[in-house]
Amino acid sequence: MSGHSKWATIHRKKGLLDQQRGKIFQKLAKEIMVAAKGGSPDPNQNAALRLAVDKAKAQNMPKDNIQKAIEKATGSSDGANYENVRYEGYGHGGVAIMVDCLTDNRNRTASQVRSTFTKYGGNLGTDGSVSYIFERRGSIVIPGEYDEDEMMMTSLDAGAIDFEKQENNYLITTDQNSFTSVRDALENAGVKEFLECELTYVPNMEILQDEEGQEKVMKLIDALEDLDDVQDVYYNLKEE
Repeated sequence: MSGHSKWATIHRKKGLLDQQRGKIFQKLAKEIMVAAKGGSPDPNQNAALRLAVDKAKAQNMPKDNIQKAIEKATGSSDGANYENVRYEGYGHGGVAIMVDCLTDNRNRTASQVRSTFTKYGGNLGTDGSVSYIFERRGSIVIPGEYDEDEMMMTSLDAGAIDFEKQENNYLITTDQNSFTSVRDALENAGVKEFLECELTYVPNMEILQDEEGQEKVMKLIDALEDLDDVQDVYYNLKEE
């Protein structure tokens, strides 16, 4: 599952310093607010909100923060109106990069994303220039404390594409349509903690670079992820 951005990847690379944790929580809160505004404030009645809440819980966002984000979105007409915007481009060596944003100012976001690509040796492409390389997938990670055979059968019976043991965890991959059924099946089987639970994009082809090339690409990825309007960054660099 390498080659695409996950919140867990951010944690691994940068650690859980308070400032960085706060930035991640701000992005998650924005995602929750947008989802809550678009439908019911009840995650059980709003699939997008349930997804955003699950993602936040997987990153240990406090329940109070989650509830405040929902209340802020549904209890007041004030505040910014965010829209989803996607930018596509290339990093060093032709690595494909897809940047998903939530913004209340398209011009500001476009300027920041464009300048970041330029600063770190990349360039923006046109709409659709790299998105065809990525496929929508569900990514679920649970602790390895659960019985492996039971979790594998539960996942596959519910429609999972793949089940893989990774060190102390299990990684379950689904397609977009089976994500919810697999997640619910795992919960019904007794899983109480998800280390990751989100719909993401994975590349169907990857580009291998030498150490210097990888460093250049990851500097661009890190800089993009640090932008306030950027929610997720997906790329097809093969990490080793």
